[in-house]
Amino acid sequence: MHGKIMKGIAGFYYVNLESLGLYECKAKGVFRNKKIKPLVGDNVEIDIIDEDKKVGNITDVIERKSELIRPAVANVDQAIVIFAAADPAPNLNLLDRFLVMMQNQNIETIICFNKIDKISEEEKDAIEAIYKDSGSKVKFISVRFDKGLEEVKELLKNKTTVLAGPSGVGKSSFVNKINPEAEMETGAISEKIKRGKHTTRHSELIYLGEETYIMDTPGFSSLALFDMEKEDLKECYPEFYMFDEPCRFLGCVHINEPNCVIKENVQNGKISETRYLNYKLLYEELKNQKRY
Repeated sequence: MHGKIMKGIAGFYYVNLESLGLYECKAKGVFRNKKIKPLVGDNVEIDIIDEDKKVGNITDVIERKSELIRPAVANVDQAIVIFAAADPAPNLNLLDRFLVMMQNQNIETIICFNKIDKISEEEKDAIEAIYKDSGSKVKFISVRFDKGLEEVKELLKNKTTVLAGPSGVGKSSFVNKINPEAEMETGAISEKIKRGKHTTRHSELIYLGEETYIMDTPGFSSLALFDMEKEDLKECYPEFYMFDEPCRFLGCVHINEPNCVIKENVQNGKISETRYLNYKLLYEELKNQKRY
């Protein structure tokens, strides 16, 4: 029988079999010999030991089409990153870090700005202008007032989606709205610091319907860009590749070089200055981290 690992706790793996439900499984010793550790999101083959108790053994892990390290999850089709449009104001440097991580792993990303009831149309347009050429879809939603949720739900169908974002932006509330059965703990937001408590404790897929899964991940307040060379950072900015004319120097990293097409297009407004300034900050961070 084929299924998908929904969660793993203390050596037990909980595998969803379409139309049959959740089975508690152990991984057979052959995996230890092959040094394969089953991951949440893995498509697996299981032998059913007990139909009534829904117990089985994982006998094979089907080849992964993708694998994320943080969070550890396999076969992700896309990511949704949720930031509040206001209250708290979005940390766009943090958002760009996440987009770089996903671009570096070839994971398509949808950016959702929640709490759009708290911003003006002009503010919405300004945010949209920053990310319109980022390679990610940009959606504006209000979990509280059910705005834009149906459109996002359509984007989830027949896919495995990882959900991410800082604490306190409405991620767990979002999951509760699109799947009330999830009954996720939403956590109280501190009025004083306008940030949420870390309410998501472990990686777990939530079944939304046929071949449709979502994983909520622990909220992050910072993201370090490890395992990347500074020269590769530019590859994670799709808007840098919109222009036919190349930079003067082969291998230009768009920082200090003369006759740089990217810097020219930042100055003339064709590339978001906000995105470019974050690019420079992240480039310096990658440059400096190699010293230690």
